[in-house]
Parts: sequence; structure tokens; C-alpha cells
Amino acid sequence: MIWEALVEPFSAYGFMRRALMGCVAISVGATPIGVFLMLRRMSLTGDAMAHAILPGAAVGYLVSGLSLGAMTIGGLIAGMTVALLAGVVSRTTALKEDASLAAFYLISLAAGVVIVSTKGSNVDLMHVLFGTVLALDDAALILLCGIASLTTFALALLYRLLVLECADPQFLRSVSGLSAVTHFSFLALVVMNLVGGFHALGTLMAVGIMILPAAAARFWAAGIGALIAVAILVALLSSMSGLLLSYHFSLPSGPAIILMAGLAYGVSLVVGPAGGLAAQILVRRRSQA
Repeated sequence: MIWEALVEPFSAYGFMRRALMGCVAISVGATPIGVFLMLRRMSLTGDAMAHAILPGAAVGYLVSGLSLGAMTIGGLIAGMTVALLAGVVSRTTALKEDASLAAFYLISLAAGVVIVSTKGSNVDLMHVLFGTVLALDDAALILLCGIASLTTFALALLYRLLVLECADPQFLRSVSGLSAVTHFSFLALVVMNLVGGFHALGTLMAVGIMILPAAAARFWAAGIGALIAVAILVALLSSMSGLLLSYHFSLPSGPAIILMAGLAYGVSLVVGPAGGLAAQILVRRRSQA
């Protein structure tokens, strides 16, 4: 019974194994980025950047159809362009970076939907917005694993600078000239992982595997290293359980994965020992006793 429910779908079907491998790559690469987004209070920035890649991916689709290379290049160009424009606007005008990102995000989302709609069908639009994790091919897996490897290497190089920027960005600017380099390198990693996640989960769901496991991990750990480890574990469990839920109940796989991550966040919010609701109630009772 347990074998049939949990193992047989992956052992019997190649598309399920490819989907699981793609989710593992996304979890290892994108989830640590989500931890730093959360610590830098940039979670909504990740959501805005996820929508920013849509017009570039849509242009790639308009030129070459559902081409992995064209949509990846288009998404990278669009995402980096929006990130740079938002930075320039926030540094040269009175508008803050979150507001400029929100403006570009809304424009990008509308432009991307219009571009896809001019050539494709509703099925193509759903593919772009929500992804097709169960249809990942070898080329997509190579791309996802490559992005995860590059992200892991880059985080190893930038780890101390990123931690310091999370703790005290003003101090980092005063003692090092690498503050701007660190910031824009981090944004590049965000865009890269969103583009990779877009192929599996779509532009609307890709940010979910970044942010929800990171938010859930916050209720189980305090140190950054522990946060990253717990977040990756939550992402892996959410991916596997979401794929199984999709297989057994014929649900859309991407949203099922994100719903399982959301369930993990909800459980962590209630019973997590590091600031969860139950832990806070227990602390209050002890202080009142």
C-alpha cells in the first residue's frame, strides 16, 4: 500500500522521475535565494521579479514557440532589464525601489499576457503562467541543474557578504566597495532562478517555491545556515507530496506543489518552536505564572 502510494508513481513513470528531479534542482537552487529574500525583507520583490520575466518569455514564445532556449533568454533579458530599471529609478527619483518594482511588475504582467494572446491559445497561456512540471524534458533538466549548480557556487562565494548585508547593509557600504556588486549579483541570481522555475512551475508559481519554504523554515530555525537547510527540506517534501497529490487526484502539478508548501507554512506557523503561535502562547503562560 505504501509502496503503491509513495514510490510506484516515480518508479513506473519516467515523466514523474523527471518532474521530481526538476523539483529537486529548483529546491536546491531557488530556496536558499528565498531565504535571503526573506531576511532582506524582499519577499514581494521576488514576486514582482517573477512577473517581470513574463514579457521576455512571451517574446521568445512569439518568435520560436515553446522553445526552451528562446524563452529562457527572453526571460533573463526581461528580468535583468526590470531589475536594473527599478534600481535606476529608485536611485535617481523620489520613488522607492518597491514602488518602482510594483509599477514595472504590473506593466510586465499585462504586456506578457497580451503578447502570448496575440499568437497562442489559452493552453499556451496556461503553460506560460502555470508551467508544465510533468512535461520536463532532458534539455529542461540540464538547464535547471545548471542553474542550481551555478547558484550554489555563487552563494558560496557571496555568502558572507550577503549575510552582512542582511544584518547591516549600511555597515557593508561603509567598509567595502562590494555592496553594489553583491546587491546586483543577488538580483541576477533571483532572476536566473525564477527563469529556471518558470519552465517547471510557470511565472505565477515559480516564486512560491522560493518564499513559502523559507517562511516555513523561519519557525524552526534561527541561524542562516539552519534556515537554508530546513527550507530546502521543506521544498523537497512539498515537491514530492505535491507531485503525488497531482498523480493520485489528477490535480495540476504546479499549484499542488505550492499548496503543499503553503500547508507546510501553515503547520509551521502554528507548531513551529521558533516563534510559532503555540510556542508564543506557552511563553506567555509561563511569564504569567
